[in-house]
Formats: sequence, structure tokens, C-alpha cells
Amino acid sequence: MPGNLEPLDLGIQIPYHFRCPISLDLMSDPVTVSTGQTYDRTSIESWIAMGNTTCPVTRVALSDFTLIPNHTLRRLIQEWCVANRSNGVERIPTPKQPADPISVRSLLSQASAISGTHVSVRSRAAAIRRLRGLARDSEKNRVLIAGHNAREILVRILFADVDAGREFSSSELVSESLALLVIFHMTGEECESIASDPGRVGFMTRLLFDSSIEIKVNAAALIEMVLTGSKSTDLKVIISGSDSIFEGVLDLLKNPISSRRALKIGIKALFALCLVKQTRHLAISAGAPGILIDRLAADFDRCDTERGLATVELLCRLPEGCSAFGEHALTVPLMVKTILRVSDRATEYAAGALLALCTAEERCRDEAAAAGLVTQLLLLVQSDCTERAKRKAQMLLKLLRDSWPDDTIVNSDDFGRSEVVPF
Repeated sequence: MPGNLEPLDLGIQIPYHFRCPISLDLMSDPVTVSTGQTYDRTSIESWIAMGNTTCPVTRVALSDFTLIPNHTLRRLIQEWCVANRSNGVERIPTPKQPADPISVRSLLSQASAISGTHVSVRSRAAAIRRLRGLARDSEKNRVLIAGHNAREILVRILFADVDAGREFSSSELVSESLALLVIFHMTGEECESIASDPGRVGFMTRLLFDSSIEIKVNAAALIEMVLTGSKSTDLKVIISGSDSIFEGVLDLLKNPISSRRALKIGIKALFALCLVKQTRHLAISAGAPGILIDRLAADFDRCDTERGLATVELLCRLPEGCSAFGEHALTVPLMVKTILRVSDRATEYAAGALLALCTAEERCRDEAAAAGLVTQLLLLVQSDCTERAKRKAQMLLKLLRDSWPDDTIVNSDDFGRSEVVPF
């Protein structure tokens, strides 16, 4: 039933033929089965998915499982909703029709055709664009499209020029295939097939510097997907072992006009890159500390704030990372302010970063104390936060009181640190 309509409370009688015989709710997407009975699409699809092969009302065996949209009934329901708007009834939206296997196969065939024969680049791109529209409509459509080997086809299209040793030829085809590919979840094998090819890795990196912001964002999304999907540490090092890949990802974060999606994908990609500890120094030399603090002080949502703080802590595990973060005037006050403000995870990461910074430099200890860290830590050790966060708080309290030397055990990558794992 649309909105929060409660028939008994509002005294509205829903016409019997507007109700789904299965759920007894107002139908939003009425469809007719082979017996001529009409049901709400969600209800009848669930009925069939449970293994039932009969019509729920007539108990007659369904000759097939085709669901035909009942447009006439849907329009009548919409008109009834509009007539009862004053009573709190919301108009049901016109549903988008699900993809069918025949059209999906046809579009994939058109997309994978060789350009210059009977199909132009523009028509191939149009086919992929249509598939992307279907994929965005519903999870069911995405499953259907992926089930027709779409990911393998899209990877072939995206890297066709690289694999053939040709110059990059069609930005439209690359843009569309990349945008559709990142909608799907890739298997580990698919990710490693990309990560193990230097030409493909280099091509993904070049796309980070494309003139199209959409291509940049989707390239970062693919890089993050390939990094997290690959199990091989050696392959991860190869991907993250380039200065330019950090520069391209960080550009998404420092761009003042970046969209919310660009920022989200940018921080996910940076976090995935920084999980590879062999190449973290490249993030620092590319300017990640300053960019991270500027963004954390501005406009990240909760989940992105957690990723950002986790990345800060990872980079603080290097001496040059501590030095770079220590030089930013907002680092220490921001870390102190974050404790007990965002989430348990955020508190743990902020405490870990502060532990590394205060161990590295006396100036950071003075700044932290001036920012009210002691009070925050005393509250933290009495809170319901994680044991790791409390352990860090206790170490920080001791550090601020006794001024531990620089060679403290907290410089270890393992001791007293957060368990920073992929989100």
C-alpha cells in the first residue's frame, strides 16, 4: 500500500478488485497470469519463487509464468488514489517494466558486435546505455543481465583497444561500458584478470585523468572493485604502485565541485589503495594527508568519515605520514573532536591516529591537550566503545601524562592499532 495509508484509521474502503488476492494490499503493479487472474507483481513473483506452479485463487496449473501488465486496472487504481488524496492516499507510481531475456540478449549482441561492419559505434553505445537503464531499475534486472555473461562482454568492450594494442578510439563506447560494468559485483577471478594485465591497469589509471568527470568517477570505482576483489597481494601492489593512480583518485576528493557520488567513490578507492601497506608512502607524497583532513572537516557522511579516519590511521603508521598530518593545523583538533561524536569505529580510528601522532611529536601532545583530549579520553574509557578504542585511550592518557619516548611500541604496525579492514 502506498505511503503510510492505514485503512482502518482513515476509514477508507479500498475497492475489492484493487486489492491483491495474495497480500490483500492495494496493488501497485497489477499483472495478469495465464488463468486470467490479476495479482500484484511482487506478490505473484514471490509465490512462484517459492516453487508454486498453480494460480493462487483458482488453483489451476499455470500454463506458463508470463506476467502481463494490467495497464487498465493500474490506471483505475491511480485515478482512485488521486481522488482520495485528501484522505492521505498517495498516487502509486507507474511501474517500470522488467527486462526480458530476449531483449537483454539482443542488446548484448548489439553491444558486442564489431564496429564498422553492420553496427556503428553509436548504436553499440546506445545498446549499452539501454542495458544500464534496465540495470538501474531493479536488482532483478541486474541479475538477469549479469546472467547473460554481461560482465565478460563489458570487460572485452572496455579494454578492446588495449588488448589489441590500438590507440584509444571511442570515448563513448568506453564511457558506457565502464558505467554499466561498475554497477555489477565482479568475481575474484574477473578482478584478477584485469589486475594481472599491465596494459589494463595502465588504461584504468589513464581514465582517471579523462576530461569527463563521469569516466573519472567510474574508473575510480572500477579500480576500487578490482583492488578489493583481488586476493593476490602482488597484484594489489602492482595496481597501487603508481604515483599517478593516487593523484587521479585524490583529484576526485580535492575537486571543490565533486558530487556526493564522486566523493564517496574517491574515499573508497583511496582507502582500498592505502590498505596495501607497501605503497602507502605514495599516497603521502601525492598529498593525501592534507586533502583527507580538508574533506573530513567539511562534508563526508558517517560511513565515508569512518573510511577517511581509517585511512588517516593507516597513513599515520609511517613516520612521514605522522609528519604530514602533524603539519596540518586541523588534524589534531579534528581527531579530538571526532572521539565519541560519529560512531564507535570513527572513535577507534581517531584514537589510533592520535596515538601515533602524539607518540611521534611533542607538539601534537600539546595540541591534543589544549583541544581537550584528556576529558574526551576519560569519557571514552567509561563508555561502551570497543575494547581496542579503550586500550588506545588508556595508552594516550599515559602518554600525555608521562611523555613516552619516540621509540614506543605503538610504532608497531600490529600493537595497539585498530583492526582496519575493508568496509
